[in-house]
Amino acid sequence: MDTAAATPLSFRDATEADVDALVALVESAYRGDSSRAGWTTEADILDGQRTDPEGVRDIVTSPDSRLLTVERDGRIVACCQLEHRGEHAYFGMFAVSPALQGAGLGKAVLAEAERRARETWGATEMHMTVISVREDLIAWYERRGYRRTGRTSPFPYGDERFGIPRRADLAFELLVKPLV
Repeated sequence: MDTAAATPLSFRDATEADVDALVALVESAYRGDSSRAGWTTEADILDGQRTDPEGVRDIVTSPDSRLLTVERDGRIVACCQLEHRGEHAYFGMFAVSPALQGAGLGKAVLAEAERRARETWGATEMHMTVISVREDLIAWYERRGYRRTGRTSPFPYGDERFGIPRRADLAFELLVKPLV
C-alpha cells in the first residue's frame, strides 16, 4: 500500500486565506495540460478558467455555503462546495488533485460531504449539476447512488467565468441522491 494513501485526511471549512490554493487546485483538476494527469479533466470540452478568486471567496464567505477543504500532510488535496438550499444541499466545485485521482479520495470526500449535509442541515437530498456530455463522470456519480433526472439547464455560453466552450452542445444535468 502507498504510504501517502495511508496518511489520514483532515476536513475543514475553507477560510479566505485558502482562496488562492483552492483556485489553483480546481484549475489543475479541470483545465489545461495539468488536468490531463487525472480523469476529471474538461480540457477537451472547455478552455479558459474553471473558477476565479472572487467566485471561491463568495462561496467561502456566504452564510449558506461552505467550501469543504481536504488536507493530507498539511497540503490541500481536495475540496467541494456545500450549499444549504432548504431540504436539500447542493454539491459543487468538487476537485481532487490530479495526481491523487483514481485512488478512492473522491469517494471519501463525497461521503463526508453527504454526511455533513445530513448532520449539519438535516438535508434529505443532495443535488448537483454535471455537464451532460461528461458520461464517465456521471457514471461515477451513479455508482455512488446519484440518479439522472433528465432536467437540464443551459451552459452559460458567452460568460468566460465558466470557461470557453469548445463545442456547442453543452448543458448542465441535475443529479440527485436521497440522503436518508
